[in-house]
Amino acid sequence: MNGLIALLGSGEYLPVMDEVDAYLLTNSGADGRKPRVVCMPTAAGQEGDASVTRWSKMGVEHFTRLGADVRAVPVTDAESANEQSHASAVEEADVVYFSGGDPTYLHQTMKDSLVWKSAQKVWERGGVYAGCSAGAMILGREIPDFRAMGLRSISAFEVLPVAFVIPHFDAIPGIWKPFIAILRRRLKAGEIMIGVDENTAIIGKLNEAWTVMGKAQAHVFTKDGSRSYGIGEKFEIK
Repeated sequence: MNGLIALLGSGEYLPVMDEVDAYLLTNSGADGRKPRVVCMPTAAGQEGDASVTRWSKMGVEHFTRLGADVRAVPVTDAESANEQSHASAVEEADVVYFSGGDPTYLHQTMKDSLVWKSAQKVWERGGVYAGCSAGAMILGREIPDFRAMGLRSISAFEVLPVAFVIPHFDAIPGIWKPFIAILRRRLKAGEIMIGVDENTAIIGKLNEAWTVMGKAQAHVFTKDGSRSYGIGEKFEIK
């Protein structure tokens, strides 16, 4: 049994995502009690205490307002990612929510950690994995290196059959359009890349249809073509 996955282009913990997050809480498997949410500021771990505190506070305030039992778990580096108390807190959750930051740092911090194993257990039993920006990118096959214009990348968790997940898609400046073209050329036959616009989410399960929610669009690219989907439209990832 696998739960919902939500990939957000941006907008974590903001009112623009109220409808999306209310949907996640309703479908988190809480079974008549308050859904338990853990907010994970890990991707901002290199940005300093002020940034981590800001993301944690935003998450707690946002999900409290939506009626959840919520706590921020201060996992910011490899050491804290392997603290048993943090892993236990994550495993008790119905929704595990990773906010944005550095996707490479997030992947390196979570890889083989106790906290990541707990997050997987939540999802496997039917809870929700929600990832915004960096939190979305780590579920693809690879994380592209923006500094190398996408010519190289690092391996990601490959939870989804997607080569790359690109957040903030509608906000990518024109000078970065070649970056997208390079990633498309790297796709093999049958592979896809997904772009998610800002203030937008795609929500679904493995081997089921995915739905676009939020304010804008999602974009599915193959090596030779592409298609965009608006709010309420469904598509498959396979």
